[in-house]
Amino acid sequence: MSGGTVVRGWVGEAVGRRLRDPGFWAERAAIFALIAVVVVFGILSPNFLTVGNLEAVLLAGAILVVLAVGQTYAVVTAGIDLSLGATPTLASVMVGYVVGREGGTLLACLLAVLVATTFGVLSGLVISKGGITDFIVTLGALSVATGLALLISDGRPVEVFDPFLLTLATGSIGPIAYLMLLALVVAVAGHVLMFHTGFGTHLLATGGDKEAARNMGVNVDRVKVTAYAISGFLAGVAGIMLTARVGSAEPAVNTEFLLNSVASVVLGGVSLFGGRGSVAGPVAGALLLTALLNGLTLLGVSEYWQPVAVGSVVILSAFLTRYQR
Repeated sequence: MSGGTVVRGWVGEAVGRRLRDPGFWAERAAIFALIAVVVVFGILSPNFLTVGNLEAVLLAGAILVVLAVGQTYAVVTAGIDLSLGATPTLASVMVGYVVGREGGTLLACLLAVLVATTFGVLSGLVISKGGITDFIVTLGALSVATGLALLISDGRPVEVFDPFLLTLATGSIGPIAYLMLLALVVAVAGHVLMFHTGFGTHLLATGGDKEAARNMGVNVDRVKVTAYAISGFLAGVAGIMLTARVGSAEPAVNTEFLLNSVASVVLGGVSLFGGRGSVAGPVAGALLLTALLNGLTLLGVSEYWQPVAVGSVVILSAFLTRYQR
């Protein structure tokens, strides 16, 4: 038997073992499911794979991608950021409030991001210094942000007419819309920060074993605060994107942001116990949820059944995580 035959046989056996390993499929569940959804809906609906519809899917998923990256940073520390259900709304209201009083777009966007980031920092401080669980603290932050959004807007939507935001919502570079390009930049930056910096190493170590990380000299409190600050910052960015896309600042809380951001993280294979995750997985999860809802709409499936489908996919994905290494 020649050396080439031996090598090919060894490679084939290794590939076969890899494909038979449930962990291989579990760790890439969101990517494989996204491919499957695209293929299935492409067959069932002639309109799904059109250029216009695919661009619409990417555009609709841009905000969720940004929120999913922010949620990933919280979950990797073995926490969760429930305030993402309201901080984007508060940021959007801040944009509407400032622009409506001719304060300038730059000031409006800076203030929106600052307010949302402040919520993240305060949540991280209370969690790390106060010893209160992430769930309770961020649930309280969600309620505070909800109330502030209603107080500032007086409970009424505020129309926002601004050339910059209009360009952000409708402009593109070739087939790539500005909003999706912004989401791509956030995803790449999130990946680099998590896997190619010292902070990312400390982040994963803190989520994996907080006491062991502290014994190795990691300032786990600072890491926790920074993780929630990043989540809050990205919630502010998402609020600006939401205002640009809708053309108004809506004070009503969008719980789908919260639920779908968590669902994207779960679909992306990020461990809810912390210490293990990726950015590509949640991004694929966000696009999967967006494509799934889009496809069901094209097929005429009742909107009442769509949450059932999304929930079923999330539960199946959570079940697969038991096979992750």
